[in-house]
Amino acid sequence: MNDNTSVEPKRQGLSRVWHAFFYSIEGLRAGWQEPAFRQEAILAVPILPAAWWLGQSWAEVGLLVGVVVAVLVVELLNTAIEATVDRVGPEWHTHSKRAKDMGSAAVLLSLLLCGGVWLSALWRWWQA
Repeated sequence: MNDNTSVEPKRQGLSRVWHAFFYSIEGLRAGWQEPAFRQEAILAVPILPAAWWLGQSWAEVGLLVGVVVAVLVVELLNTAIEATVDRVGPEWHTHSKRAKDMGSAAVLLSLLLCGGVWLSALWRWWQA
């Protein structure tokens, strides 16, 4: 094995959790570099506090917050899929296109779910 590709020993316990936290922060920083994630995160800033104003119960607030966070999670996963496919090779391939299209479809479904939940809550609020 080449010295440049040596693998670190597996961390355990709190050391593993500590390092995993910082890897996650790096992942959020990488996600922030992507325009789609950045736009959705910026939109989440005013929307998330509005959930506490709009929601009439803790369950409704949780649902309103949860669907917004779900959009961000799905966008990060889609970005990871795209980065992995691009890492494999730049040439066009049916499976690469399919993977990227399905990731994009997952983002679309999460956005539709989020919009539906929020419109439903706004409709109920407007009717009250």
